[in-house]
Amino acid sequence: MKISDAMVAAINDQIKAEFDSAYIYLAMSAYFEDAGLEGMAHWMKKQYKEEVEHAEKFIDYLYERGARVIIPEIAKPKEAYADALEVFKTAYSHEQYVTSRIYKLVDLASSEKDYATLSMLQWFVNEQMEEEDNTGSIVSKLEFLGSDKHGVYTVDRELAAR
Repeated sequence: MKISDAMVAAINDQIKAEFDSAYIYLAMSAYFEDAGLEGMAHWMKKQYKEEVEHAEKFIDYLYERGARVIIPEIAKPKEAYADALEVFKTAYSHEQYVTSRIYKLVDLASSEKDYATLSMLQWFVNEQMEEEDNTGSIVSKLEFLGSDKHGVYTVDRELAAR
């Protein structure tokens, strides 16, 4: 079965979202480097690399299906935040947004009875559950710590181990 033009367009749009996500995480990494929070910078750099891998996974899938890949323009990310909590709240909210996008792709593939795409997307559904859990957990820790700089330092050290 040939992949539909609508599905190709939706996946190409998701490729853009994945590259945008990568760029957002790279900017967050730079923010943490500037703040001297190398562990958090490291964690965000890992996220950046994962998002690039996600974009590549979608690109490879379109090629496997004989579809055209459109490499998008990347949006400029935010550069400054109030503190680590704001960064991770932003990351958590962003992961929820990405999850909603993946679910829309699942809905489209389901409506088109595109079982190959549904199968591929299941990996992303599972990945998004993990992404939301990870970022949500960090937000919870930082919220609990409040303005305790020693606690933030401890979380920074923990994230360096990723």
